[in-house]
Amino acid sequence: MRESYPPIEPYRHGMLDVGDGHQLYWECCGNPSGKPVVFLHGGPGGGCKPDHRRAFDPARYRIVLVDQRGCGRSRPHAADPDPATARAALHRNTTADLVADLELLRGHLGIDRWQVFGGSWGSTLALAYAQTHPAPVSELVLRGIFTLRRRELDWYYGGGASALFPDLWEEFLAPLPAEPHEAGGFLGSSTEIIDGYHRLLHDTDPSVAERAAVAWSGWEAGTITLRPRKALVESFTQPRFALAFARIENHYMRHSGFLAEGQLVRDAALLTGIPGVIVQGRYDACTPVRTAWDLHRAWPGSELVVVDDAGHAFDEPGIQHALVATTDRFAG
Repeated sequence: MRESYPPIEPYRHGMLDVGDGHQLYWECCGNPSGKPVVFLHGGPGGGCKPDHRRAFDPARYRIVLVDQRGCGRSRPHAADPDPATARAALHRNTTADLVADLELLRGHLGIDRWQVFGGSWGSTLALAYAQTHPAPVSELVLRGIFTLRRRELDWYYGGGASALFPDLWEEFLAPLPAEPHEAGGFLGSSTEIIDGYHRLLHDTDPSVAERAAVAWSGWEAGTITLRPRKALVESFTQPRFALAFARIENHYMRHSGFLAEGQLVRDAALLTGIPGVIVQGRYDACTPVRTAWDLHRAWPGSELVVVDDAGHAFDEPGIQHALVATTDRFAG
């Protein structure tokens, strides 16, 4: 089994003004003369972490990480205690804005072409970016495919996944008024729950917003690994992280990622000629394998790697092995 590379520190970092009142944190690690790759984090709203640098050989890659609008070290931050600042973090925060930000960052760093690496929401953004700007993309490495189709949202936020996690689902529903979920189980549509959480996450009472954020983020942390990981849940439910994560993620879920229904699978032919590998956990309860399969079928020349003993998380052993093997192969 291939393991991730040893921890490294950035050799360069900064803040990029992308307009609309947003400044993005970015960093470069590894070899300044190496093959460029940009890492797109999940959530949306998750931000980059030191372990994300470790999916790439630092001797062969110039590794670029960026915190997307509203989260991580970018400003304004969606968990800011000032309500106006927190709202500003969601202003002009759409998929099209994030795609444009990546092009600004690429130009700022003087990169002609780069590998685009993204998992979960990062796979959504990677697909949207590559379908909009295919020329600068040398390869796509994607994990845990999520395209924000209605069926995907209904599975995860409408009760489908509750068949696997009834205990965690009950905790997820707890902050909501009883009426939308009195019957429990599968609800079919996720709209009412997502809208209900939107109201709670922006409540004027900070304690109400925090409780909702912790429940939203805890649901995700508890369901993305094949085996439960207490430390992961604890990290996701720290209030500052949870508030940014939940507010930004809910913002995107309410608007279906600011995408047309089925857009990213429908337009997969635009990726023709871009080498691409899709790494997907067989038992991914967050973004089930069906979406990866649909994308693979629609994307000419793509390679699908299904990891039979893994869920969704970036650092599960089988997922990690497949990702590092892929980036090693593409290192050139």
